[in-house]
Amino acid sequence: MKIAVQPILLIIWLIIWFLWPAGYGVAQETLISGKTMGTTYHVKVVTGYSTKPEGLKEKIDTRLEEINQSMSTFIKGSEISRFNRLSRVGERFYASDDFLHVMIVAKNLYKLSNGAWDGAIMPLVNLWGFGSKEKKSNIPKKKEIDRLLPEVCFEHINILENRYLVKRKAPISVDLASIAKGYAVDQIADLIRTSGIQDFIVEIGGEVYASGFREDGKVWKVGINRPDKDAPFDQVHKIVALHNKALATSGDYRNFFEIYSKSYSHILDPKTGCPVSNSIISASVLADRCAFADGLATALMVMGVEKGLQLVNTIDGVECLIVVRGKDGTLTDHCSQGFN
Repeated sequence: MKIAVQPILLIIWLIIWFLWPAGYGVAQETLISGKTMGTTYHVKVVTGYSTKPEGLKEKIDTRLEEINQSMSTFIKGSEISRFNRLSRVGERFYASDDFLHVMIVAKNLYKLSNGAWDGAIMPLVNLWGFGSKEKKSNIPKKKEIDRLLPEVCFEHINILENRYLVKRKAPISVDLASIAKGYAVDQIADLIRTSGIQDFIVEIGGEVYASGFREDGKVWKVGINRPDKDAPFDQVHKIVALHNKALATSGDYRNFFEIYSKSYSHILDPKTGCPVSNSIISASVLADRCAFADGLATALMVMGVEKGLQLVNTIDGVECLIVVRGKDGTLTDHCSQGFN
C-alpha cells in the first residue's frame, strides 16, 4: 500500500517572486510568510511612502490563530469541535462571527450545488480516514457507508437569526476544511486593507486573493499547478491574471491513499459516501470571495463537467477551469464562458 498526503498548493509565491521586478519606482515589496492550518501562508504587499507594513505579520498571525481556533477539527477545544460534540437535538449553540459567517457560506454552497458540497460530511471523512493523520489501510464496507449516509445532510442544521445554531439530528457533525482556508484568505485580505494597503496578494495552502497591482503596475499572475500526482510543485499547468479576485483549486492528486494500485481521493461524494471517480482531476474557481471559490471548486469535483459548467455559467462574477484526464492520460481543459 502506498500513501500520499500533501496539500494542494498553487505556485503563487514562486511565480510572484521570480516574475516581479524589484526596485520599480518608489514602491517597495514586502514578503510575509508563516505556518497556519497545517500548511503555509505567503503574503506580498506593495507599499510606498505613506503606507508601511510594520506590525503586519503579528496581526496576520494573530488573526489566523483566531480562525484556526474556530475551524480546526484537530483542536479538541475549537468552536467546530464543541459544536460537533453537541448530543441533544434542539440544543442552541452560540456562534462567533467567524463560525457563523462560514456556516452561512456553507449553507449557501449546499443549496447552490444541490448537496454536491455538504459541510456535514465529517462522519464520512472520519470513516475514510481523512479526519486523522493516519490513513486507511482498508476500504470501508458498504454497510458502514450506508449507515452513515443519513447523518450527512446540512439541512439538519438550522441557523437562527439570533446567532444560534441548532441540530435537528444529534449525530450531525461538520467539516469545513474545504472553505476554511478560503475564509482565512478573505479575512487576511480585509485585515491588510484596513492597514491602508491596497496592492497585495494573499495565499494560504494554495487558495489566493489578489488586490490591486504589482510593484510594476501590472496585474498579479497566479500559477495553477499541473494536476498530476507526480508533478513537482513548481510545474505550472495554467497562468491566470488576477485583479481584485480570488482563485481556489480543488484536486484529487495530492491528498489520497492507494490500495492495490487504486487511488482513493479525499474528495467524497456526499450522496454515495465514496471518493469521487468521474475523471475530473482538478477544478479551479474565480470569484470575488475566496471562501465561496474554495467550496465551489470542491463541489465541481463532485458534480462533473456538464453540471458544473452549467452551474458556474449562471453565477455572475464567477468562472471556472475544470481539468479532465482521459483514458490515455491526456489532460483536457473545460472552461466556463468567461474564463480567460
